[in-house]
Parts: sequence; structure tokens; C-alpha cells
Amino acid sequence: MRRARSWVALGICGALFLALLTGPAEARRRRGHRHHHRAARPQPAIPALTALGLPNVRSGSALAIDMDNGTILFGKNPDAVRAIASTGKIFVALVARRRGMDLDGVTQITMEDATYARGGSRTHLDVGQSFRNRDLLRAMLVASDNRAVTAVARGAGLTPDQLVTEMNGLAVDLGLKRTTFTDPTGLNGNWSTAREMAMALAAALRDPVLAEILSTRFVSIQTVTNGRPRTLHYTNTNRVLHRERLRVLGGKTGYTRDAGYCLVTGVEMDGRRLAFVFLGGDGELTRFADFNRVMGWMVGNRGGDAASVSVEATAIPAVMPAANTGDAR
Repeated sequence: MRRARSWVALGICGALFLALLTGPAEARRRRGHRHHHRAARPQPAIPALTALGLPNVRSGSALAIDMDNGTILFGKNPDAVRAIASTGKIFVALVARRRGMDLDGVTQITMEDATYARGGSRTHLDVGQSFRNRDLLRAMLVASDNRAVTAVARGAGLTPDQLVTEMNGLAVDLGLKRTTFTDPTGLNGNWSTAREMAMALAAALRDPVLAEILSTRFVSIQTVTNGRPRTLHYTNTNRVLHRERLRVLGGKTGYTRDAGYCLVTGVEMDGRRLAFVFLGGDGELTRFADFNRVMGWMVGNRGGDAASVSVEATAIPAVMPAANTGDAR
């Protein structure tokens, strides 16, 4: 009987010990479940239009403009100077083309490229690999691979510093008075406005090579090597391109902490070539939602008295903001 009572006592002690171990974990699990349930509640939808009936654009600056005649269809702070992140790679491509870069020439990825790309998004271009210059342009414009930027410059016979100088010179030649470059990739500088980025996009789309690349949804490139080539696959970061019902002419996205989420894209609508620019979005999808809101507003005004609208521009900052590194997407 005494032995039986001992076994019972041991069983009770074991149960109490197990409860002490599992109790806090179970409580944490339940708290986590309640927290997860709260986090899963849907957020209220953002109205498509403001009280004035205009697109409820959330980006800091926005512009919809006819690229052929300059008519502004919608604007929000179109002349405010902002960091532009990787959308500035449009200028890198324009400089390379103006310099007559051999598209079939081969350029090797170096440690210098890796250094300038440090702090940006994940790269697929390994140091020591070689690629045709046309494919480096594709990697840079389709997937915003930062190592491709200085490699493209080298393929055009330019050092990184010379590239920045040429980019600033190009901005002057295009009549862009508020566009300034200090960094090849856009990770540590570069500023412009929505209006001037629309002008830069129009210039890029006039180049058939760049227009083809900027409108490419998916692309595969190969290393140039004596051994077995390696194939890299890229998906365009411009989600507007993946909408089947639109004729998208091409575009570029960008992101850094200073710039926010940016989008520069061209669309053909009713026979008109339109540029849409959104700078300073606070969320990854904000720029694309803004595009949808502006497009929806324009479609809704078809056939009516759809007057061109330009919201008042904010003053140009006296001092440009300092740039932080980030992911140039």
C-alpha cells in the first residue's frame, strides 16, 4: 500500500511539473493566436477619388502627361524635387546609347561593380562573370541589378565618375533643370521631379533598343565563358507591364529609404502616348495602386468634358535631402 501511494505521489508531482513547463507555452500560443487574429483583419479600402473627384493619389508626387504634346492630364506636386532611386537608371542607359556602346561587346563584372552596388537589392551577376553589353542593359533595366550599372558604364568606356558627369550633362541637354546625379546606381543620391522623369522616359522610349528592353516582362541572359554558360532569368519589377489589357510602352521602378517607392511608366491609351510618374510612395504597392486610381479616373472621363488637371506644385526645397542607402528596386 505504501509503495502504491508512492507511485501516486510521483505521478502527481510529474503532472504538476509538466503543467509548469507547458502552461506558459500554451498561454503564449493563445496570445499569439489572438494577436494573429487581430493582425489579419482587413484594412479599410482607400477611396479611389478625393472629395473633389480627383484620383486619391498617395505618392508624394505624381504626373500623367501626353508625351507627344506635353498636355498634363493629372498632377500632384509635379515639380517637387525628390530622390528618384533606380528610376535614374534610365539616364545610365541613355548615356550608354549616346556613347555608342557596342551591344554585342562583352564586359566582365568586377569588384568595383560589387562595391558600387553594396547596400542594394540582391544581385545575380557574380564577380568574374562576363556578359554581352545588351544583356547587362537588360539586367539593369528589367530587374534593376545594381552591379550592371558600372559594368554598362565600363562597356561604354566610362569610369563611374565619368558616368555621373555624363548623366548630368544629358540632363542639361534634355532641358532638365532640376535633375541632379551624384551616384551611378541611385542608392546614394540622385534627384529629379515627376515632370522631368516623364521627359526622360519619353527620350528613352524614342530609342528602339531601350524601348524594347523597358517593355520586356521576362528575360533570360547568359554568361559568356569558355565553359558551360550559366543562364539567368529576370522578371520585370514594373507590375504595370504584366496587365494584359494595357498596351504598356515600358518603364522603370525604384526604391530607397529616401526616395520611397517610385514608378515611371508609359502607356498607350486611345492612340495617345502617355507617361505616368509616381515618386515617394510609402508602400511597395502604393505606386501601382496610384497608377490604377489615375487610370480609372481617366477612363471614367472618356467621352465627357475631361479637362486636364494639375494640382498645385509644392515649392522646390532650398536644400536637397541627404540620401540613405537602400534597395534600389
